[in-house]
Amino acid sequence: MAKRDYYEVLGVHKGATEEEIKKAFRKLAMKYHPDRNPGDKSVEEKFKEVKEAYDVLSDPNKRAAYDHYGHAGVDPSMAGAGAAGAGFRDFADAFSDIFGDIFGTGRGGRSQVYRGADLRYNLEITLEEAARGTETKIRVPVMAECDVCHGSGAKPGTQPVTCPTCGGYGQVRMQQGFFSIQQTCPRCHGSGRIIAEPCTHCHGEGRVKKHKTLSVRIPAGVDEGDRIRLTGEGEAGINGGPPGDLYVMVHLKPHPVFTRDHDDLHCEMPISFATAALGGEITIPTLDGQAVIKIPPETQTGKTFRLRGKGIKGVRSREPGDLLCHVVVETPVNLTERQKALLREFESCCQEGKHHPRAKSFMDKVKEFFGQ
Repeated sequence: MAKRDYYEVLGVHKGATEEEIKKAFRKLAMKYHPDRNPGDKSVEEKFKEVKEAYDVLSDPNKRAAYDHYGHAGVDPSMAGAGAAGAGFRDFADAFSDIFGDIFGTGRGGRSQVYRGADLRYNLEITLEEAARGTETKIRVPVMAECDVCHGSGAKPGTQPVTCPTCGGYGQVRMQQGFFSIQQTCPRCHGSGRIIAEPCTHCHGEGRVKKHKTLSVRIPAGVDEGDRIRLTGEGEAGINGGPPGDLYVMVHLKPHPVFTRDHDDLHCEMPISFATAALGGEITIPTLDGQAVIKIPPETQTGKTFRLRGKGIKGVRSREPGDLLCHVVVETPVNLTERQKALLREFESCCQEGKHHPRAKSFMDKVKEFFGQ
């Protein structure tokens, strides 16, 4: 079946302006779109016909070839990569053309604008800073918009032009018999644009590498692995695209006294043999100063004392955690002869099991195990 004249398909005269062609296409594309006519194959074919006509007549080069040679001038099987864009694309492409003026993603623009990359910055802070919150400055290397060309990549006073090979789509279609192969345009490398005179500052990239200093507010209660998002502080977008975000990853430096477990704090406190046996008071550190703990007589190593509310109030917590103090009975070192003699005398007085109940219990279990 012979193809209809493209001007007849769109219902415009041969001398129609670009705006008249676009207006006619919008009207017909909305009328024949398959979503509005589900299951109607004839409507789908009409939609393809309308889109094919618009692809040719909306491109100055293809339209000139069509006016001079007719359908043969734009037939993909008879042309090279330059005419490859005249074939029918998908329905999403059609509506991208229809609404391109509204959303800025029409012909020659759909493959140009990209959002900038998100960045990650690892920040180490102290336990005290995490508990109370702080504000610090960081220096981040980023790809920022070129100040000379303002992201266009073109020399000031010039503008990028639509790639004539792909018509701004960034893709070309090669027809080989029954097969149609779509590939990245070899001339513009998929950008849809050609920069005839690149900016000398960014060499046509539109972006340059910079370091920027940012102020970061660390909220009180942050924990290891928490992240803080700085919207729009990532890398600049390409060809005017929006910038990415910067994620500041929080890491806690090792603390000489405390170990953090979510909102709770843990610490080990050595006590003397005499204090463990007789009892007494010891002073322990907290993030808010010092606290006093009463050690009961006959305290054993590993005994845990809990101080309510002396931990950290997390970002998402209603109440602060606790401080858990684990006491460790410290064996004396560097004893004098006199001290050694006193300890031997003390040991001889404590041979009975009632003074060492854990040791006696353990030995009883050993004897039971060996059947003695």
